[in-house]
Amino acid sequence: MSQNHYQVLGVAPTAAAADIKRAYRQLVVRYHPDKHGGDVRYEDQFKAVAVAYGVLSDPGRRATYDFQLQQAARRAEEARRQQQHRPATQHVYGVPMPPPAPLRTRPPAGSRERHYQRIPRQQPRFNARDWGLTLLFILGLVVFSLAVKVTMDRISANRNYDDGLRAYANGNFAAAHAFLEETLHFRPDYAPALRRRGELELLLNHNPQAARADFQAALLQRPPRRVAADLLYRLGRCETALGRPAAAELSFNRALTLDSTLSAAYLARGKARLLDLNQPEKAVADLTQGLAQRQRTGAGPPWEFVQVRGVALAALGRYDAARADYFHVLQARPADGRTHFLLGRLAAHTGDTTAACEFYRRALRLGYEYARAAEAECR
Repeated sequence: MSQNHYQVLGVAPTAAAADIKRAYRQLVVRYHPDKHGGDVRYEDQFKAVAVAYGVLSDPGRRATYDFQLQQAARRAEEARRQQQHRPATQHVYGVPMPPPAPLRTRPPAGSRERHYQRIPRQQPRFNARDWGLTLLFILGLVVFSLAVKVTMDRISANRNYDDGLRAYANGNFAAAHAFLEETLHFRPDYAPALRRRGELELLLNHNPQAARADFQAALLQRPPRRVAADLLYRLGRCETALGRPAAAELSFNRALTLDSTLSAAYLARGKARLLDLNQPEKAVADLTQGLAQRQRTGAGPPWEFVQVRGVALAALGRYDAARADYFHVLQARPADGRTHFLLGRLAAHTGDTTAACEFYRRALRLGYEYARAAEAECR
C-alpha cells in the first residue's frame, strides 16, 4: 500500500497514544465488513487499520517503524537530488534529458542609473485636508484650554465660598465679604455666594441697593422653591428700605406663594402694610399669622413684631388687645423705652392722662428721646 500506518489511521506522526486509539476505534466501526455486506475493498481497509494499530499501539514497534520511515525519507530525498544533477546527455529511462535553460540577464545599466541624481527640493504645500486637520487641532486646543479654565475657576470659587461660610459662621464678616467677592470673581452667577453677599450688604453694610442687585441676580439662576422664597423675602426687605412699599409687598406675596410657612415673610409684610401702606387690618392678620407660625415651630416670639401688632391694634381701636401685646413685650424687655412710650400713647387715647404722663417719664428715663415732647406737655 502507498500509505504508511499514520496515514491509514489519519493521524499525525507526533500523535499521542490516546489519539491513535481513538482514531482506530472510529475506523474499525466505519470499515467493519459486516456493515458493508462483505465488500472486499472495506475488508482490505479494515485489515490495514488493524495492522497499523498493531504497530503504532506498541511503543517499541512504533519507535522501530518511525526510524524506518525516516530512513526511507532520506533515501527518497537523496534520489531526488541525484536526479536533478544528472548531465544533460544522460538518458533517464531511455529518454534524453532536456538542455538546461539559458541564463537570462537584464541589459547593462545606463549612465543615468550608475550615478546618483540630485532630487530637486520641493516646497511643501497645504491642501484642504491639511488645513482642516490644522484648524481641528487649534479648535481642540481652544476647547481644552476653556475646559481647564472653567474647571479651575469652579475649584477656586468653591474653595473661596467654603472659606467665606466659615468666616461668616465665626462672625468675621469682613473676611467673609472678601471671600465671597473672590468667589463671584470666578463664578459671577453662583447663586449661594450672591445670596450670602446680599445678606451682608443688607444687614451689615446697610446697602439695600447692592443687596437688591445680588438677590435679583441669584433669582435669575432658578434656585429651589424654598431658597427662591427666602430670596424674595430678603428682596422685599430691600424694597422696603429703599422706600418702595408696593414692590416690597409684591416680593413678599411671591415669597409666600412659594413657601406658605415662611413666618419671616408674614411678619415683614405685616410691618410694611402697617407703616408704609397704612393697612392696619391686613397688618394684624399677617403679624398674627407669622407669630403663630413661630410659636408652632418652638421659636421664641420676636418682640419687635409683637410691639408692631400692638400699634396696629391701637390704630384699629382695639385698645385692650394692644395693651396686652405691650405688656407681653414689657415682661420680656422691661427696659424697652419705646414700649413705655406706646403705653403712654394708649393711655392718652383712653383719656388716662396721669398714666400716660407716668409712662412718658419712664420712657424718657430709659433713654427713649422721642418721649421728651410728650412728657413736656404733661408739665
